Order: sequence, then structure tokens, then C-alpha cells
Amino acid sequence: MIPFIDLRREYQEIKDEIDQAIQRVLESGWFILGNELRQFEKEFSSYIGAKYGIGVNSGSDALYLAVKALGIGRGDEVVTVSHTFISTVDAVARNGAKPVFVDIDPETYTIDVNQIEKKTTEKTKAIIPVHLYGHPADMDPIMEIAEKYGLYVIEDACQAHGAKYKGKKVGGIGHVGCFSFYPTKNIGAYGDAGMVVTNDKELATKLKMLRNYGSPKKYYHDLVGVNSRLDEIQAAVLRVKLKYLDKWNERRRKIAKLYNELLEDTEIITPIEKEWVKHVYHLYVIRHRERDELQRHLLKNEIKTQIHYPVPVHLQKAYLGIRVRLPVTERISQEILSLPMFPYLTDTEIEKIVMVIKKNVSNG
Repeated sequence: MIPFIDLRREYQEIKDEIDQAIQRVLESGWFILGNELRQFEKEFSSYIGAKYGIGVNSGSDALYLAVKALGIGRGDEVVTVSHTFISTVDAVARNGAKPVFVDIDPETYTIDVNQIEKKTTEKTKAIIPVHLYGHPADMDPIMEIAEKYGLYVIEDACQAHGAKYKGKKVGGIGHVGCFSFYPTKNIGAYGDAGMVVTNDKELATKLKMLRNYGSPKKYYHDLVGVNSRLDEIQAAVLRVKLKYLDKWNERRRKIAKLYNELLEDTEIITPIEKEWVKHVYHLYVIRHRERDELQRHLLKNEIKTQIHYPVPVHLQKAYLGIRVRLPVTERISQEILSLPMFPYLTDTEIEKIVMVIKKNVSNG
């Protein structure tokens, strides 16, 4: 069986460093809001090119707390996409604001920047572009629209650690950047973890309070906050992994290049990389009109795949109250298929995956 992702291979490669990092925390006797977190916040925000990093419980909480810290709530609107993991939209709804959906670019699957301004009203307070699958959204026009209308830009970079837009790492371009360290991400914890990065000192201070019961110091509470803290063991693990992130991203890029080359003479639509970005291939997503049949064929041949995402957010039961037609999103959701992608996937495995695909699809 070729797995969709195999985190055991990664662990075996860096086992000694990981074990030592965990041991260091256990021996310190300090498990919440300690030195490991402080160091990781500095190291990761510096890696992204932002001044401040605020470690939180998950990528979902990073998004939720970013929206909350910016004062976005009831009566406000936030422009975003429906082709994303649901936490992007939940972050808006959980704060009482209304998500306003725009369609996606049919090549990059990120937000169609030409539709944003049409959906902007006096109620709009922010735009949440999603750097989906590791490919950055087109940030320059987004920032221009935000400046024109006085909007915040919250980057959902939960799938794009280390990805670059015109030479700048994503997450550090908008007013706030949100990251997930879910175990399967390009840099993943051994549990849930997330981070918000920003260059705004006041906002960083507010986020630090919000993640810890709205508390500036123990037993004093200035805001109504939550309990959303990145713990010391996860921070220590992530500090080890951060050193390998660029190397792992380069391997992902090589895997994508090999997939692209081997699938070139088929009718499969392979991912593209715009000339102004550096794609980090959190996922390698192909398209085929007989997607479901292809997925069954691969599984029968012991190759695991996934679909990111089979049902767009605006068609989920939770959001059926928002009536909108998004033709590109709706069409693509029926055709996309994520092939195995992780740094320790071998060339031999990739060749086998493509061979199996070629037995099911015709030449292009």
C-alpha cells in the first residue's frame, strides 16, 4: 500500500532530535506558556518575516482569534472563498460576522481577485485569501483593494508554510497571517497547534491576551478570551522541524516536478505554478472528469488518495442559508483528486502511482 502520507518515515529520520526535545520539556517541568513557546514564536515569525508570533491551539483558532482581535463581529462582512477547509469560514461565522463568497481562479484554485471588489460593501471589514494547497493567492491586487476600502487582510496560510509571493513569504504580507501545525502540514506538530503572525505590536498584545482568557497577567482579565495555547511539547517538536522545513519543501517541489513530467502525456490536468510564486505543494492536486472512477482504480491498486474538498463550504448544510452560485468552485470540486505527497515519498512510489493512473486514463 502506498499511503497518502506517512509521518512515521519523517519521525524515523529525525527521531533523536525529536526525542531529545520532548525529553528537555519533560525534565523542565514546565508545560504551558514557557521558554519553548517563546523561542518558537520568535523563530517562526522571523522565518516568515513578521515581527510577532502568537502560538495558539490550532490553525482554526488562529483564524478565529485573528478575526476576533480585529474587532470583526455582528453586522460585518468578510470576503473569502468557498473552496477551502471549513475553518476559514467558521472563523468568520463564530465571531457573528457574515462570510461573503467569491469564486476561485480556475488555474490556481485561489481567490479570483477580479471578483472581490464586486462583493465589497459598506459592511465589508476584511478579506481572507487562502493560499490553497501551497500556492499563494495573488496578493498585490488584494492589498490594493484593502487599502482602497480600508479593509483588513487576514492571510489563511495554513497550507503554505514557506511559500513565497514575489519573493516574500506568505503570512507576512497582509495585516495578519494564520498558520496550522496540524500533523500533516508541511511543518506539523504531534497534535493540534497553530500560530498567528503580525507586524502590529498592539494586535499581537491583544492576541496574546485573547488566547489566554483575555489575561494580561495571571488572574486579571481585560477581555473575554479563550483557552487556546500552543503547549511546550508541541513547540519543542516544531522547533526541531522548522530547521528541516526548507529542505522538505524542496523535496515536495521535486516530487511535484516528477509527477508533472510523468503525467504530461495524459489527459490529467496537473497543478500549475504561476511565475510570481514559489509553490510548496502541501497537496498535489490533479483534475480529471472521471475523478471518482480514478480514485477507486487507485485504491484497488493499493494507492491512497484524498479529495480536498468534495463539498464546497457554501453547499455544506451548515451554510446553506448563504445562497450563491460559484460555477468554477462547483465544477472543480467534482474533478479534483489529491495524490500522495510527503517529503519521504520515493521516486519509485511516484512512478508506480503514475503507471496505475495511465492504465485508467487515456493520453491527452
